[in-house]
Amino acid sequence: MRFSTAIRQPTRRRLERLGETDILVGIPCFNNEATISHVIKTVEDGLALHYPNRKCIVMVADGGSVDDTREEGDELEASPWIERIISIYRGIPGKGSAVRQIFEAASLAQAKVCVMFDSDLRSITPDWVKCMVDPVLNDSYDYIAPYYKRYKYDGTITNNIVYNLTRALYGYRVRQPIGGDFAFSLPLIQKYIAQDVWETDVARFGIDIWLTTTAMVHKAKCAQANLGVKIHDVKDPAEALGPMFRQVVFTLLSLMQEYENVWKSVRGSKPTPIIGPELNVEPQPFSVNLVKLIEDFKIGYSNYGEVWKKIIAADNWQIIEDLVKKEEKDFLLKTEMWARILYDLAAAFHHWKGNRRLMVRLMTPLYFARVASFVNRTKDMNNEEAEALVEEQAEKFEQAKGYLIQRWDEEVHYYDDITE
Repeated sequence: MRFSTAIRQPTRRRLERLGETDILVGIPCFNNEATISHVIKTVEDGLALHYPNRKCIVMVADGGSVDDTREEGDELEASPWIERIISIYRGIPGKGSAVRQIFEAASLAQAKVCVMFDSDLRSITPDWVKCMVDPVLNDSYDYIAPYYKRYKYDGTITNNIVYNLTRALYGYRVRQPIGGDFAFSLPLIQKYIAQDVWETDVARFGIDIWLTTTAMVHKAKCAQANLGVKIHDVKDPAEALGPMFRQVVFTLLSLMQEYENVWKSVRGSKPTPIIGPELNVEPQPFSVNLVKLIEDFKIGYSNYGEVWKKIIAADNWQIIEDLVKKEEKDFLLKTEMWARILYDLAAAFHHWKGNRRLMVRLMTPLYFARVASFVNRTKDMNNEEAEALVEEQAEKFEQAKGYLIQRWDEEVHYYDDITE
């Protein structure tokens, strides 16, 4: 690898001087000057409140912010007995390189538990720290994912792709597999560090799904921490989530290649424990540009339709052709059909002989179509009703898994004439 470590030497020397620690909290960041101080202060308040007798380190892993993110962190009043390290990581730009630095620091410090929080969180409280730390520190869990209430249109990649596929493939019901806020045991961290992924797409947006999948495949002891509502810098899927979609889905489908022998043998799914009481709070709503989602799907059909037709089964293709003709109010893509189309695309990725990044780029307008359909389907639903719909569609993905395996195992030659 080009970068043998993500930790710069001055940071390494400081960690060596500090010696072993109990809890290390990492905050990956890039250009988060508006929120970083709040996240750092809240984390340190939580450590001081709940773990006054534990040795704690807070590490901000910055990607070379060009705003005042690091300065905002430096100017924050120091918390007694809590070490704060603000450092620019080494490695390719992306959250994964920040995570690598945090993991290497936790391993160097022999931390009993390592927690990560996103740097754009507005709803984080001191109790979040306890909710994430305690299951690893006291109950021998290896991996803790967040479990929180989100507005029905927040997390569209999770709701329409990642949760469904992760649950159907690996049999774990982890509701927020790319939630961004996690806790890990030291043995699991050391498994992560040993993987040769840190200069791939995993080091960009793909890190969260890789962390979750790796924990599942290694049969780590997993749970979810009830954190209440997540309020962060939300993004309208019609405007901002295309690049994230491509990197997350590329990683997810690549992991299907790597762990084919694991997921093919999994049938059904089991609940993953949710630790902590449910909090009676509601997330903030925001608007979604439904018209743009539908327009982008139809533009994608115009540009890529001939390619889609080659890789989507004939029955499923008819659904796409019908959808293109629909007006906004009638724009609906049923979950059963979405599952089959997504499985067609996963199989195409498996058989694709050319550039698989191109394969994922071709999928993006179909994702917009599914999100538009979900918005239409849930427009009169409250968050609880929309959440029930997400659970229902996850079950349908499980039921259709046989179709995925059938398509995956087919001897196919119908991608051979597709060029870039």
